Amino acid sequence: METPAKQTEPLTRAAFMLAFDLSKERLTNRGELGYLLRAAALAELLLAGHLADESGKPRARSAPHSGGLPQVVWEQISASPPRSWRHWIRKESGKAVRLVRDELAHDRVISVERRRFLLFPLTVVLPRKAYLWRRLAERVGQAIRGGRPVTRMEQDTRVLAALAAAARMKVVLTRTESYRHRKRIEQLSEPVKPITTALRKNIDAARSAAAAG
Repeated sequence: METPAKQTEPLTRAAFMLAFDLSKERLTNRGELGYLLRAAALAELLLAGHLADESGKPRARSAPHSGGLPQVVWEQISASPPRSWRHWIRKESGKAVRLVRDELAHDRVISVERRRFLLFPLTVVLPRKAYLWRRLAERVGQAIRGGRPVTRMEQDTRVLAALAAAARMKVVLTRTESYRHRKRIEQLSEPVKPITTALRKNIDAARSAAAAG
């Protein structure tokens, strides 16, 4: 029996890595990346039993000790009245990007350079080991398109693929592929269904608002 490839990075860090387009040497979905990262943090907490879904809202259970974005999100939920998954995906999404970016930079997974373009400051993020990004994108793409039964897949890869599909990440799959593999994506999403549903709705709402001006 073939052994599924092990995903070494937590979901939040892997989601950030997945957003980097190697061919264009830049982060994609920048305006929506925070939504994806917050959703990934929620998924980590739900899968580990630190959150429970209660009437369509996350409820805090045992506290995590992993630190980083999941810890921040759990503390926010535990100190707040019940709110929807969509609320927690939207909340402070810009801060989520900076937190995960700085964590990856500290661990030397990425480099962060401050430059100027004309009169505007510009932050450039670059991977230190491009092959890690390539392997991750290939693994997630295979999870969506491949023939391996979903139940035999490594859970983190399965959930990351579901989150990437919900976030409409073109670096992973096109709109046509998303429609073609919709049943597969539904199967991948099952362990974190309330989160992927909320993420997709937030992404669609953000894009509709942007299109409307």
